[in-house]
Amino acid sequence: MSVNEKFIINLQGKQFVTYEGLLDLAHQKDLKSLEVEIIQMPTEENNMTAVCMAIATTEDSMFQDIGDASPSSVNRALVPHLIRMASTRAKARVLRDLTNVGMTAIEEMSDDKVDTVAESYDEYVVSSDPPTERQMETINKLALSMNREVNYEKLTKRSAANIISKLIEEKKNS
Repeated sequence: MSVNEKFIINLQGKQFVTYEGLLDLAHQKDLKSLEVEIIQMPTEENNMTAVCMAIATTEDSMFQDIGDASPSSVNRALVPHLIRMASTRAKARVLRDLTNVGMTAIEEMSDDKVDTVAESYDEYVVSSDPPTERQMETINKLALSMNREVNYEKLTKRSAANIISKLIEEKKNS
């Protein structure tokens, strides 16, 4: 089993997997539980750094890892949600271990790398099939609701799907 291609994002020539893709693959590998514990609350003393530990369990294995988030490692809109971002990063890391996926999850990336994607979306272009009308409508609706600009000029069916996933995740986390 491998990660479905629709969950792979190309950013500056490097491939990243989405949390959604890791979770999908983990369920295929019979994920039984995925738990998160807050290890460190964000305070001024620790530079507002949240740290969470995730534990993923299958029928015969247990995996554990941590994730962190601080104002310097997340998008400005996510700063009020540091604990959730640390949780997502911890879960992404533990699911990478469980699924034996070596590529980094996009959610683990720091703000400067993710902002490059969020601002231009040009890196998502990987095929030449044009996006569907429904995809265009969905992107337009999401982008307007989030006050985001999207460059529609180079969109493909695949890149539109990735953008929709990214916008939905951002909206869910904001």
